[in-house]
Amino acid sequence: MGTESRFSGRVALVTGAASGIGAAVAQRLLAEGARVASLDVRAEAPEGALALVADVSNSADVSAATERVETEFGPIDVLVCSAGVTGESLQTAEVTDEEWRRVLAINADGVFFCNRAVVPGMVERGYGRIVNVASIAGKEGNPMAAAYSASKAAVIAMTKAIGKDLARTGVIVNCIAPAVIETPILEGISEEHLEYMVERIPMGRVGRAEEVAALVCWLASEECSFSTGAVYDISGGRAVY
Repeated sequence: MGTESRFSGRVALVTGAASGIGAAVAQRLLAEGARVASLDVRAEAPEGALALVADVSNSADVSAATERVETEFGPIDVLVCSAGVTGESLQTAEVTDEEWRRVLAINADGVFFCNRAVVPGMVERGYGRIVNVASIAGKEGNPMAAAYSASKAAVIAMTKAIGKDLARTGVIVNCIAPAVIETPILEGISEEHLEYMVERIPMGRVGRAEEVAALVCWLASEECSFSTGAVYDISGGRAVY
């Protein structure tokens, strides 16, 4: 089977698909035959995708969005959780309660709510692919990013736990840990913070969203059949474990 029809007949929900990694993933899924719904706080979506406006940190929003996808497209086969924020570049002592909770709510709660919403149907049908977008910061921790690093570590641990929960159901759950990728999310990062991250990439460059989408779409496909609860590095060599 060529990749142009790899997702023929499949229904995919991609969060954070208005831009960046999420948009690149949604575009590739569409090109490979999937029916794709985009869930984002903005109404923008790749051409051909169903645009849903919702806040992933609100579980009621997530439930309503997944119900709409199933009503319009059918059961969800693929979930890609890409919605996230970097948070402000702050020293730990400068992080307010509100900022801490905002970042954790979107990046960690949002992934959990989305996973939880699709799992029952996937288990019932005996098939599903979930890919959560974590970060190298969740493995190593980045300075000036305590909330972001903690939230992405939560995504990694959550993925491992859910993957084990569902290991014998036909539902596969993995996550990716990108280093810095050229996306609009970088606009919220200080120059000092960005330089720190790029200096630690042996390849000496930032990644491209299309490169990340290629890995995500393999993990979201039937080709990925004997890996679950795993973390896939895509960091230009910064971390290889």
